[in-house]
Amino acid sequence: MTCAVSLYELAHARSGDKGNRLNIAVVCREPRFFEPLRERLTETFVAAVFRDRKPTAVRRYELPKLHAFNFVLDDVLDGGVNGSLGLDGHGKTLSFLLLSAEIEMPAGLLSLTEEPAPELMSGGSR
Repeated sequence: MTCAVSLYELAHARSGDKGNRLNIAVVCREPRFFEPLRERLTETFVAAVFRDRKPTAVRRYELPKLHAFNFVLDDVLDGGVNGSLGLDGHGKTLSFLLLSAEIEMPAGLLSLTEEPAPELMSGGSR
């Protein structure tokens, strides 16, 4: 049995940009989330989350000792900081787009999950 949960409840992420390429590191909040996410947090899943930005390629790199993944998405930043006519050609905030995506996870795994700390939810410390 599975249930849908936002990726935010399972991991945290950092993103950055280089030219027109977006880089997102996804780090599991608990090591036990790594294997289920390895099966579900695929290149296809991430490409679907960013479908409106029309990535030309999505690559996933696994970092099992860190319980993390790194995704590289090509051609999603409207040409990058210097080439974009948009207000924000940076990739710095795009990890939140991925973390807001819902993903199906085994229900038994989630029953042991604690709520994220309030400082994580507010985006910083007080």
